[in-house]
Amino acid sequence: MKPGHGDVLLAEGDVELAADEELLVAEFRCQLDLGMQAAVPTSEGPQREALLVRDFSEVPRDAERVVFFPPAAGG
Repeated sequence: MKPGHGDVLLAEGDVELAADEELLVAEFRCQLDLGMQAAVPTSEGPQREALLVRDFSEVPRDAERVVFFPPAAGG
């Protein structure tokens, strides 16, 4: 994350700890309920790629972050 570049930390924790995982799942669901979409970055650099996820169970256990973004506008 780069401060000042639009990134906001919503929640962080260790999925191996039950209390942390509950917090992460709750925030994940909250963001989806707000209409956001979720993706897990799979590569860095000029050719960035990400895996779209619709459920917390689809997030790889070793993922460093999940990025939430609004759906594309238009029709």
